[in-house]
Amino acid sequence: MGYVLVKGGSEAIKNAKALVGSLRSAPHIKVSQIRGRLRLSVDQVMGEGGLYAPELAALAIRQSDGDLVAASFLIRAYRSTLPRIGYSETSDTREMFVLRRISSAFKEIPGGQILGPSIDYTERLLDFGERGAVDDDQESGTEKSDIPKFKKVSDLLRASGLLEDVSADDETSGDARDEPCDITRESIRFPAPRSARLQTLARGETGAMLALAYSSLRGYGSVHPTIAEMRVGYVSLRIKHPYTGNDVSVGDVLVTECEGILSGVGATEITADNRFSLGYGLVFGQNEKKAISMSILDGTMRVSEPKTPAEDQEFVLYHIDGIDAMGFVEHLKLPHYVTFQSSLDRIRAVKSEEVGEVSDD
Repeated sequence: MGYVLVKGGSEAIKNAKALVGSLRSAPHIKVSQIRGRLRLSVDQVMGEGGLYAPELAALAIRQSDGDLVAASFLIRAYRSTLPRIGYSETSDTREMFVLRRISSAFKEIPGGQILGPSIDYTERLLDFGERGAVDDDQESGTEKSDIPKFKKVSDLLRASGLLEDVSADDETSGDARDEPCDITRESIRFPAPRSARLQTLARGETGAMLALAYSSLRGYGSVHPTIAEMRVGYVSLRIKHPYTGNDVSVGDVLVTECEGILSGVGATEITADNRFSLGYGLVFGQNEKKAISMSILDGTMRVSEPKTPAEDQEFVLYHIDGIDAMGFVEHLKLPHYVTFQSSLDRIRAVKSEEVGEVSDD
């Protein structure tokens, strides 16, 4: 749907912008402070904006006065201006430099559980004495020599023949292709291939995905997972060298990965051949609730006959995009004089006809 551009009121727009500045009564916040002290917000904006750029995400948060959806919009808009110079190679998360690793499916897992950086285990009370002791400009950095590797819980289940393999086919789309979809270059068609679904989920708005995943947990869907493994850590980003053709690392990316053992897919706890089904989630930064929600929705949308919103591909994928949602909802603040005047004219005409009929009687 397109909308007519409305021009005019430029002086009022300038004054409105100046008024926003007057409401920023606190001292100027450095981008490094936002990145260092609001790291989870930065990670969320990078994920929803679809661009791994911590400095730019922090800048967008400052510019949007902390509105994370608006900040994600700024990031995605900036991303659209960047040239596409190539595609990265597939990253193997088994090689992840792990910061955090937990499993709710097993008490003991190979390599052990690693609580890592998390506020999950602290008291859920305001700490009025909390003060930052780390210099905002100090880079955290990670020493990556002798990185330990951890076997995946899902690999152990797969080796035992207990896990369904959904990597080689897509049971809901019938779209066979060698390369994954690129949702930034081709429109989604339904039923969508799994690669398109996962890409859309990876850029989805955290709150929207959380709400839909929660609806499935409450019974408005067929999936209730047990977390086989959730990891937070750095994965190497590799590309083909343009001259040698060899894989080269161009940096590390912080990601959260969740693999959920799905109970109830297709209204049964296991698949037809007596194996567990697995839901997958991977997002930029440390955003655990989004990664878990993504793994749930990956499972719900594999149901062959959707009966709830969380199982309907079109409903889920069209309604988790915070950028689209914000644009469509906030456009209501723009002038709608012509369309509303037309509605008024119709109602007045009907009222006049009703009055005329009463007078004739």
